[in-house]
Amino acid sequence: MELHEYARYDAVGLRELIGRGEVTAAEVEAVARRALEWADARVNGLTMPVFGTALGHCGDGPLGGVPFLIKDHGPVAEGVPFSLGSRALQEVAAWHDTDLMKRFRAAGLATLGVTTVPEMVVDFVTESDRYGITRNPWDLDRTPGGSSGGAAALVAAGAVPLAHASDGAGSIRVPASCCGLVGLKPSRGRVTSGPDMGEPMFGMAYEFGLARTVRDAACLLDAVHGPAVGDKYTAPPPLRPYVSEPGADPGRLRVAVTTASWSGSPVDPEVAAAAVAVGTVLEEMGHHVSDGGPVVDWEATVRAMDAQRVAIASTVLLAPREPDPALLEPSTRRMLQDARETSALDLIIGFHAQNRVTRSVSAFFTGCDLLVTPVLAQLPVPHGTFRYDEENHPAPAERLARIFDYGPFTMVFNVSGHPAISLPLGWSGSGLPIGVQLAAPYGREDLLLRVAARLEEAVPWRDRVPGVSVLRAR
Repeated sequence: MELHEYARYDAVGLRELIGRGEVTAAEVEAVARRALEWADARVNGLTMPVFGTALGHCGDGPLGGVPFLIKDHGPVAEGVPFSLGSRALQEVAAWHDTDLMKRFRAAGLATLGVTTVPEMVVDFVTESDRYGITRNPWDLDRTPGGSSGGAAALVAAGAVPLAHASDGAGSIRVPASCCGLVGLKPSRGRVTSGPDMGEPMFGMAYEFGLARTVRDAACLLDAVHGPAVGDKYTAPPPLRPYVSEPGADPGRLRVAVTTASWSGSPVDPEVAAAAVAVGTVLEEMGHHVSDGGPVVDWEATVRAMDAQRVAIASTVLLAPREPDPALLEPSTRRMLQDARETSALDLIIGFHAQNRVTRSVSAFFTGCDLLVTPVLAQLPVPHGTFRYDEENHPAPAERLARIFDYGPFTMVFNVSGHPAISLPLGWSGSGLPIGVQLAAPYGREDLLLRVAARLEEAVPWRDRVPGVSVLRAR
């Protein structure tokens, strides 16, 4: 199998080839290693060289033999070092598999490496002092998004068809938007974060992955959804396998479309036009489409995010050995100091704010089946846009406000717990992908997958290839 042949297939396609005996899992792994080396040299998406032996490589399972990557956002796989993108965390390895990693292994995924993140996974770009700049294969001078930027860059470049990702404020959907991918943030409680975490980031962070096709996202969700032993709560189980949803009739839906950002930040006309165009396509499919959206208290949303920021800081502050401040980036040092000064009362205020946002968004979905919005307010930004040196660094709250003005449409659903997906349904005049977000009532990933598959047929993106792609390698 040649590089360009390998990169044509999504995960389901590769699994079918292996199942029919047209190629072996070993042959797929060998070409994936070459693809990762080729792509990483151009986009800088790996934290270390590929593993000498794949983790969980198995011929069985729904994704048996499919190449895969995990994210450097904390301990994931037993014995694999993690750093959260920081120079301050050295030679720290996971002491056991997470429950999610066990499911990746059981699905037969062949995990080959670890992907880059911004320090402490707190950014919508992927740049760090430890790993440098991760680049967007559609435009190497622009960000692939964050925090799952390394995963997005390598999937978009064709190095692997799937990669692990997580989402605390948009960190699956933002990279999906920047890199032209399918990025699903599941419902709260849909995918376990055990055994070491019960409610990651106070229930506002979510685990899943990035894919190039809707059917791959459905197959991966089938492989990993459901509670683990000791989970505090779980989302309602699906009525049938998620792989049954692409192609299923979603019925006639009540669809709302909004392009007004809840933060009040301006939205690029090309970005807004992409969301409006999707509304038109859905109307042509027979759905009832109107303008509108939930009433969102932006101040409450930000207060809830403040509580989440403390949760992120606590993973560092409560470590057996606190990191050397000199090895931390200015943003992280300020975030840790801000967390130290946060009171229990401040956290409780954040929890009450989270409840208010959740209630208002849930009320909206009692009268609406689907909400369409942009993912970002702007096109992928140039590198360095959110990097500051010690002298000109803004206060933590101001820095986060700038980031959230750039991505004001995603974190509402982290706070509320509703499922949302980014689909590459728009393109700028300069050829950059524009993600459009679909959000649905709680627990309705099935509906998102049905509609996403219809849009994938109506506005296909599969044949669009970035300038840096394994498909172009010879």
